Amino acid sequence: MIDESLPRPGRGAALIELRKEDLDIYGAEELQQRIETLEAEIVRTRGALDARQAKRSAADALFSFKS
Repeated sequence: MIDESLPRPGRGAALIELRKEDLDIYGAEELQQRIETLEAEIVRTRGALDARQAKRSAADALFSFKS
């Protein structure tokens, strides 16, 4: 359950915190897993970006009154 009394983290807060994390405490295998997780997140983020751009293009085409 989420505590509603706590302030909601801002957009990108998790990414900012991730960048601050000390990588010296991780072993090679853990760092490799981290890279794989980050690469999967990049793929997910690119998919979201592509979807947004496709929606924008569709809206632009629908509302364009050019001949």
